[in-house]
Amino acid sequence: MAKPVYVLNGPNLNMLGKREPQTYGNTTLDGIEQLCRRAGEKIGLTIDFRQTNHEGVLVDWVQEAGEKSAGIVINPGAYGHTSIALHDAIRAVAPLKVVEVHISNIHARETFRHRSMIAPAAAGMICGLGPQGYAMALQAFSASDEAQER
Repeated sequence: MAKPVYVLNGPNLNMLGKREPQTYGNTTLDGIEQLCRRAGEKIGLTIDFRQTNHEGVLVDWVQEAGEKSAGIVINPGAYGHTSIALHDAIRAVAPLKVVEVHISNIHARETFRHRSMIAPAAAGMICGLGPQGYAMALQAFSASDEAQER
């Protein structure tokens, strides 16, 4: 059986659909999980979808993914702007591919959100495209697999 892609979600993402719908929309985290599972099925990926409000748990999951996954899609939430620990964990599992996702456009928001601590350690970042950004991130795994087969 192929290794899953871990889809990891950080703090407050469990509040999607209730929290600041003008910024994050009305889609719940359950809705995003279903979107990821459908997108994964279309391109032949198995999804391991998780959420936590705790930085250390995210670090543990990144380390676990280094052993058990085909890659990581991570929406680190606010930890994306503050967590050197997550940055270091992602670097530690290299060359595992990691794609950072944000529902909102972090560059069009408050100045403190403009910098990502994750981006320098990730293969790429998708932000501002709403929940669809998760599906796009998963597509990046499929595209890289096809390129490696050529």
